[in-house]
Amino acid sequence: MAVASLVQNISYAQIAAPLVVAAGAVMVLIAELFLAPRFKHVVSWLSLAVLAGAAAPDLALWPGRTHGTFCMPQSAIGMYASGPKTMALMPETCSYIADRFTLIFQFIALAGAFVVVLMSASSMRRDRIPTGEYHFLLLSSVAGVLVLAGSRDLISLTIALETVSLPAFALVGLKRWSGRSSEAALKFFLVSVASTAVMLFGISLVYGVTGNVHFGPVALHLAAVQGGPVRHLAYLGVGLTLVGFGFKVSAVPFHFWTPDTYAGAPVPIAAYLSVVSKAAGFAGLILLTGTAFSPLLHKTGPLLAVLAALTMTVGNLVALRQTDAVRLLAWSTVAQAGYILVPLAAHDPVSYVKHVNASIAYLIMYSAMNLGAFAVVHSVRGGTGLEGYRGLVRTRPLASAALAFFLLCLAGLPPGVMGLFAKVAVFGAAAGSHLVWLAVVMAVNVVVALYYYLAWAARLFVVPGGVSVPGAGAGAGAGAGAGAGAAAAAGVEAGRTPTTLRIAIGLTVLVAVVLSVWPQPALGAF
Repeated sequence: MAVASLVQNISYAQIAAPLVVAAGAVMVLIAELFLAPRFKHVVSWLSLAVLAGAAAPDLALWPGRTHGTFCMPQSAIGMYASGPKTMALMPETCSYIADRFTLIFQFIALAGAFVVVLMSASSMRRDRIPTGEYHFLLLSSVAGVLVLAGSRDLISLTIALETVSLPAFALVGLKRWSGRSSEAALKFFLVSVASTAVMLFGISLVYGVTGNVHFGPVALHLAAVQGGPVRHLAYLGVGLTLVGFGFKVSAVPFHFWTPDTYAGAPVPIAAYLSVVSKAAGFAGLILLTGTAFSPLLHKTGPLLAVLAALTMTVGNLVALRQTDAVRLLAWSTVAQAGYILVPLAAHDPVSYVKHVNASIAYLIMYSAMNLGAFAVVHSVRGGTGLEGYRGLVRTRPLASAALAFFLLCLAGLPPGVMGLFAKVAVFGAAAGSHLVWLAVVMAVNVVVALYYYLAWAARLFVVPGGVSVPGAGAGAGAGAGAGAGAAAAAGVEAGRTPTTLRIAIGLTVLVAVVLSVWPQPALGAF
C-alpha cells in the first residue's frame, strides 16, 4: 500500500499545452540548423504554429470540469484548534490543476506570445538576432508560464517561475553587439537572483511551519497555527515568498530592473515582459494569496494595499518625466501593475473571491492595449524618443490612429472605453472590500496618468515647427516637400510596415475594439 500510494496518475490531456510548447521549442531550434539563411523566416511561422497548436487542448478542456493531475491520495492530519487536538481529512492534493483559472492565464500567455512572434518576425535580421535561439528561448519561457498557471504546490510554482525567468535573461541580451542590451540583461539577472533567493528562503520557512508544499494542506496548517514564535515565523515566510512575485509584476520597491531592462531589450521582448511575464507573476500571486496563504489574508491584504498604492503612484509620477517611448511604457506598466493589485488587497476570503475577477479582467484588457502600443512603437523606426512621434500622422496615419487608440485605452478615455471598464471594475473591487482610501489613491493616479498618455497622443497630430501644412498656400510640390520635412523633423523612417507587424497591430486593435464594445468576456472570465 505504501508503494501504491506513491504512484501518481498522469493525465497528458491536462498538461498537453505546456508539453506542446516545450516540444515545439526543441523543434524550432533543431529546424533552424537545417535551414538556409534565406529560409530562416520559416522558424517564425513554426513558432506561430506551435503556439496555435498549444491552444487546441486548452479549448478542448474549457467546457469541462476542473481537472487535476500529479495528485496525492487523501490523508488524515492532526490540527490544534482552540481546544484539544483534532483530526481532519486533508483533501486530495494535486501538483497541477487545469481549471478555469489555469486556462485563462494560459490563453493570455499563448495569445501574447503569438503577437510577440508576429512583432519580431520582421526585425530578426535587422537587429542581428539569432533566429533559432530567439524562438527556442521564447517558447521555453512560455512553457514556464503555462506550467506556473496550473501549479498547485510551492515546488512546481518555483521551478515554473524560474523557467519563465531564465530564458528571459538571455532574450533581453540577444542583441550581443549592443552594450545597452547586455547591461539590461545583467541588471535583470542580478535583481531576479536576489528576489529568488529571498523567495526561496520564505518558502523554506513556510515549509518548516506547515510541513507541506501543496497549497491546500499549507492553508489548513496556517489556519491551525496559534500565536507565538511559530505564528510570526509563518508571517515572515509568507511575506518573503511574495517578494519573488512582487519582482515579477514590477511592484514597488521591486521594480528597479523594469525601465532599464525594457529600454535595452528588443522591443518585442519588452512587450513580452510587460504582458506574458507579468501575467505569470500575477497568476502566482493570486494562487498564493487566494489559496495557500488565504488564512492570512488579514495580513497579506494590507501589505498588498500598500504595495498597490506605492506602485501606481511611483509609476505614474516617474512616467511624467520620460522622453523615451519605451521607458514611458515601462513606467506605465509599473503603474498598471498597481491597479491590478488593488482587488488582491482584500482583507477576507469572501471579498477576495468576489473581487479577484476584477484583477483578471483588468489583466486581459491591459494585455491587448499594451501589446498594441508596443507593436506600434516597434513599427516606428528611427528611434524611440517621444519627439520622433511629432506629426507622425502625416507619414503614418494608420499607425498614428492605432497608437492614439491604445493610449486612450490605457488612459481609460473614449473611444478606448475598454480601459474605462477595467478601471471601473477595479474601483468597484476596492469599494466592495472597504478600501476607500485605496480607491481615492487610484482615482488621483488615473488623473495624473491622463497627462502623459494624452501628451503623447497629441504629439502624433501636431505638425513639427517650421513645416507648413500641405495645400495651405503651396502647390503639390511644396506639400510633398513639407511631408518629407515632417518625416525628417520627426526622425522617423516612413518605410513600409512589414506584413507580420501589420497583422500584430491589426489583431490587437481588433481585440481592443471588441472588448470596448463587448467587455463582458473579460469582466466575466473567472
